[in-house]
Amino acid sequence: MTIQDTDLLLVIDVQNDFCPGGALAVEDGDSVVPVINELIGRFKHVVLTQDWHPSDHSSFASNHEGQSPFGTIDMPYGQQTLWPDHCIQGSTGAEFHRDLITDPSSLIIRKGMNPAIDSYSAFFENDQTTSTGLAGYLKDKNIKRVVCTGLAYDFCVYFSAQDAVKQQFETVVVTDACRAIDMDGSAQSATDAMAASGVSLLTSSQL
Repeated sequence: MTIQDTDLLLVIDVQNDFCPGGALAVEDGDSVVPVINELIGRFKHVVLTQDWHPSDHSSFASNHEGQSPFGTIDMPYGQQTLWPDHCIQGSTGAEFHRDLITDPSSLIIRKGMNPAIDSYSAFFENDQTTSTGLAGYLKDKNIKRVVCTGLAYDFCVYFSAQDAVKQQFETVVVTDACRAIDMDGSAQSATDAMAASGVSLLTSSQL
């Protein structure tokens, strides 16, 4: 793949709480940072996403009596995984990893701000109707291809990639620039689903 001026690098949730030592740490999560930094230097267009939850967010197990992290509950928009409190607005855990290069980004999409709806995708909240505005922004910039990186591969990266396809963007996921939570085989399920929907799964050396 040759990187073009109509390509965009989407850097998803490379935040302290998703890295080792964080509240919802993804194993080896910080190892994506040097890979993503190298890619950032090669793209004309870069957008970052940032989980940015209020403390009373409905996806937090602590806000549901008798519930534990990684369980599930039914929400009006469907089944919701419950998480440890993480990426709370203004907290150190919500900050980008200190080594991530953020200056070239033209936009930061903050998501998960509505306490009633979780938000994995960079494009839509989990109700699949509330837009973040990213698709319109990319179309205004004449972006044709979205290249996804970040955390976690089997949740926010996966949902972002699937929504990018639905929004008619050619979509790539850079596998060595992602790490997975991998709950009950979720990493393989995400791989299979993305491949089936037309997402290209490439390594950074193939870009």
